[in-house]
Amino acid sequence: MLGIMGYWDRLSARPGDAPELKVSIEDGSPNFRIELLRLICGDDGPEGPGFKAESIASEINGVRRGGRQPIPAGSYVHIPNLHSIRGDAVTLAALVMPTWVGKQARQCILSRQHRSSKGIALMVSASGCGGLWVHDGQNEAFVTCNAAMRENAWYLLVASFRASDRNVRILQRPVGGHHRMEPDATEDRSVDVQMPSLPAGAALIAARHDPAHGIVDHFDGKIEAPALYVGASANDRLSGLSHPFDIDLPAIGGWDFSRHIGSADIADVSGNGSHGRCINLPARAVTNHAWRGQTVDWRTRPDLYAAIHFHCDDLEDCAWRTDVTWQVPADIRSGVYAARLTTEAGGEDLVPLFVLPPKGKSTAPLAFLASTFTYLAYANSHHGYEDPLSEPAYGALLVLDRTDLFLKDRRDLGVSLYDRHRDGSGSCYSSAKRPILNMRPKRRIWNFNADLHIVDWLEASGISYDIVTDDVLNEEGADLLSQYRCVMTGSHPEYYSARMLDAVEEWLGTGGRLIYMGGNGFYWKVATHPAYPGVIEVRRGEAGTRCFEMPPGERHHQFDGEFGGLWRSNGRAPQRLVGVGFVAEGFDSCHWYERTAASRDPRAAFIFAGMGGENRIGDFGVLGGAAGLELDAADAALGTPAHALVLARSAGHSNVYLVTVEEMVSTHPAVDGLDNPLVRAELVFFETPSGGAVFATGSIAWAASLCHDGCRNNVAQITGNVVRRFLDPAPFALTEKS
Repeated sequence: MLGIMGYWDRLSARPGDAPELKVSIEDGSPNFRIELLRLICGDDGPEGPGFKAESIASEINGVRRGGRQPIPAGSYVHIPNLHSIRGDAVTLAALVMPTWVGKQARQCILSRQHRSSKGIALMVSASGCGGLWVHDGQNEAFVTCNAAMRENAWYLLVASFRASDRNVRILQRPVGGHHRMEPDATEDRSVDVQMPSLPAGAALIAARHDPAHGIVDHFDGKIEAPALYVGASANDRLSGLSHPFDIDLPAIGGWDFSRHIGSADIADVSGNGSHGRCINLPARAVTNHAWRGQTVDWRTRPDLYAAIHFHCDDLEDCAWRTDVTWQVPADIRSGVYAARLTTEAGGEDLVPLFVLPPKGKSTAPLAFLASTFTYLAYANSHHGYEDPLSEPAYGALLVLDRTDLFLKDRRDLGVSLYDRHRDGSGSCYSSAKRPILNMRPKRRIWNFNADLHIVDWLEASGISYDIVTDDVLNEEGADLLSQYRCVMTGSHPEYYSARMLDAVEEWLGTGGRLIYMGGNGFYWKVATHPAYPGVIEVRRGEAGTRCFEMPPGERHHQFDGEFGGLWRSNGRAPQRLVGVGFVAEGFDSCHWYERTAASRDPRAAFIFAGMGGENRIGDFGVLGGAAGLELDAADAALGTPAHALVLARSAGHSNVYLVTVEEMVSTHPAVDGLDNPLVRAELVFFETPSGGAVFATGSIAWAASLCHDGCRNNVAQITGNVVRRFLDPAPFALTEKS
């Protein structure tokens, strides 16, 4: 168990901002201590440079009172004001597609429950049978039909309760093609419960509010057209019914999910104004019961996307109280900071916060661009131990640390964009408003902790730098980069929005110099929305190295309506931007580069200055070599400039390294590092017409070799040579390749 954990209300801050820190003590300690640190290196492994941080004097340092804070996981719709439910009879109806039947818990479709415990709800039993739950304040009843729904099949579920004879009638009808495979299921009987009289108040879709336990009975699956009516229809009126909105009774509420798909808003179309709002980001822009492939873009036929997919482990916002507010000082140095939280029982968490310089200003000509969108994509990932192919991909048995084990038991912390939800569907949203326990120092060398190797090298080299971040780049565009002559990426800038790509391209067009310090960058297309700060959306499609793909028809983003997937599939392959793109991956061992004849070109002389006759580059480092994990290579067909120099290529890769799926149009045996020459990382350099330049390492592992032997090595030498020349204001000349 982790004894304490926390999160800031944002990923990035500037001087004058007041970020809020939220903390939950998990080990029972009554207090916690906070210490502000500036992080330099997070690698405390036996082969690493060691954990390095500077303590920062701050008014927030000291002991604070605290406690455990709950996490309200699970998505639903909150309707703040539903009209009263009174009279002789009431009918609840919806189209439903359950995706986790038999999870040993009831699931709610539509509910109204008063603080007195009185309530009524359309439900699915633990065994998957549709029914009606009624509570009159003293007694409760739950009546279901006698047939379980099948997972991933659509049903019309209608339930009515008549006060005069306390009769409950259930209809569970297959729809959307499944009516040809199974018959209707029904139930008609009386119960020993009175009709609850419910005043106007809040209602929920996909969950129920229990007065004693809060939000419970989350539904896993799709819901379409939930509705609530006064009265009960005769059996003959239900015989041809296929949609809840066709019920011929006075409506209390009816919610059309085809409206406002790009937002959290839910429209009541009954005329009673009982509009609602989505909580915890259920998936919208998903197909409904009538979709048969007529379109794959929800914007053209929103009526075919009138469903929402809810999950019991969705999480947008932990919504914790604020324990500490930090007024970021005006004179603070830009950097990677962290609140170190500790408890008397030995609990520790280090919660990062990226501090940028004041808006519109810079304190150095070089910026390190922290890959906060990539950190979000992997946030609290479970896929390493939930994916049965992980160990073959790593070529070794998995080793789980205490954070992995904690996350395994704490699904309420939300999932990553690499995980499947509990119902087996893929996750397409990730939020920063929660503790992200794998975005920490003192973790394995991946993403955030790997990027601290670059920060450590910059500090050791005495090179002045500012920190900028993906999330701020997405907000401010090219204006953010315009303050800098040179920008270095992190080791794995995999997730990019259109605005970010546009910003980098625009900045390069004005003479910017970009150092791409990693591999598998600029790969997946990200969508954001101003109404969802701190959230990214990714819809994986039929291309790319992926743990799952979104279902057919659900590959356009909710947030912006655009087609998702790879940037390569959207006509913007990374080779066009940085000269290289993802071609292979392997996780058993890392290797080295060997220089090519092009490295002797006079245009590249500055890159290899001081190296003498060395031919091999990076056969050392924390990971064993500078070329490894995920590899990028040049490809003229995908946009590598004709004048680009391929300076070095990696060698020595094993059969665990495999060519990426998008590089193959058909399967064949020769796909590994022993047989396929495409399994390689390439070091690439080229100039731009505006006097700028790009240098790309093509490997995630490059950064982990920088500080080997006290930074006295050829990876550090090459990187330093490039940084110094890229900071030199003298323009690069665009020359044809020799």
